[in-house]
Amino acid sequence: MELEFSGEIWHWRGPSPYHFVTVPEEDCGALEDVAPAVSYGWGMIPASARIGDTSWTTSLFPKDGRYVVPLKDKVRAAEALEVGETVSIRLTVDV
Repeated sequence: MELEFSGEIWHWRGPSPYHFVTVPEEDCGALEDVAPAVSYGWGMIPASARIGDTSWTTSLFPKDGRYVVPLKDKVRAAEALEVGETVSIRLTVDV
């Protein structure tokens, strides 16, 4: 399954700070449908992601009824991304 969408980068300041992009609500239904077949626990969905020329493997987190895509520091550095920027992401989930 492939999804492509745009979203704003936000920063989680919790005990383990990280940057994320939230999957739009209209794309979350498709992810919920495949989650039982691909999740490895806690609703996490393994995926490949791409922004610009940078690809990485990750796991989508369920949050507030939607999913979020974690952005690794190396991805943000490679693509010169900042909090508040809107980015286009391509996700691939193997089903």
